[in-house]
Amino acid sequence: MSFEARRDVFQAIADPTRRHIINLIARQPMNLNAIASNFDMSRPAISQHIKILTECGIVIIRQEGRERYCEAKLEALGEVATWVEQYKQLWSEKLDSLDKYLQKIQKTSKKPKTRK
Repeated sequence: MSFEARRDVFQAIADPTRRHIINLIARQPMNLNAIASNFDMSRPAISQHIKILTECGIVIIRQEGRERYCEAKLEALGEVATWVEQYKQLWSEKLDSLDKYLQKIQKTSKKPKTRK
């Protein structure tokens, strides 16, 4: 019995090359050669990154004649945005709390000291 882990969107964005590919095709679909021309690596290496992006559901490959075009399906990145948002809220709360504390300290230190 073999076990193959399902790839998820986090694996897609974990690699800087894959993030760059997503950025390239987010604007317009591109064929594999056009994508590969943006990198200093072999076409098979780019194809492997695109395979991972496809398995993660971020890229679909569309055949047009002899060409294969990669098209971004950015809806899958919504899962990342949702995950990040919970930490953004947490850090906003912590930073707001820190800001209040610093303002309190500032007010205390600005009060004139009275002599006895």
